[in-house]
Amino acid sequence: MAPVRILAPAKVNLFLHVGPVGADGYHPLSSLVAFADVGDSVTVETAGRLSLTVTGPFARGLDDAGDNLIFKALRALGQAAGGGEPPLAAALDKQLPVAAGLGGGSSDAGAALKAARDLLDLALDDDALAGIAAAVGADGPMCLHARAAWAEGRGDRLTFEPRLPPLPALLINPGVPSPTGAVYRAYDEAGAGGADRPDPPANWTPASVIRWLTDQRNDLEAPAVSLQPAIAAALSEARRLPGVRLVRMSGSGATVFALFDTVEQAAQAAGRLTKARPDWWVRAATLR
Repeated sequence: MAPVRILAPAKVNLFLHVGPVGADGYHPLSSLVAFADVGDSVTVETAGRLSLTVTGPFARGLDDAGDNLIFKALRALGQAAGGGEPPLAAALDKQLPVAAGLGGGSSDAGAALKAARDLLDLALDDDALAGIAAAVGADGPMCLHARAAWAEGRGDRLTFEPRLPPLPALLINPGVPSPTGAVYRAYDEAGAGGADRPDPPANWTPASVIRWLTDQRNDLEAPAVSLQPAIAAALSEARRLPGVRLVRMSGSGATVFALFDTVEQAAQAAGRLTKARPDWWVRAATLR
């Protein structure tokens, strides 16, 4: 059987409203999530045993491949399919920064599940795979579907949003990690925010969606900036780009996104910022 390769797209939280931690230890949230046309790629092929190789510019950012979420997802798939550990060789081309607020690990796991399903011709649709993807974390099902959606609860209660138009964007990471646990602890100390879900925009054109998004927020942005001042530098640089309409941090950081009216503006901004900050990771993308 020929190997199967799947894109693991970057996830972007267009807004992220976070409530105080509950008795269960989780923070309720409300978010509108989109996915970019850039990301990692995962290739799966049959083999004698389960294995994973990691290459790419951010391969060294993964401390222990044995703990990679791809392993966890594929083992859960084997259990759900009624077998043991699946004899598959997975290869991850790690193009997204690690601990970057882009859902990279969960998206990698989702891509691995889809690739394994297709390779082995398993009778599992995406909804069934999403149930398996929950084994990697609350955002596992969201990243498995890789579709624009409202996410609520722990991030696992999804309502797909087909009205979201393509949004030309720039993704910017200043080269520092932003561990989720540390950011949430800083958020708890600040004691702000709330998991409110805003009313949707009246019109779903790119311009009206961007205007609507300016009234929303990312409640984790301030605590992340307090821990990593480089995020503030990325936000500031992005706000100075010609034609930029909205700048915000994604997830728990450290990646910042900037929205534009056209793909041409986003591409020009990418070139400009890459020249000014060659040490940063900068990618033009379309969010859908």
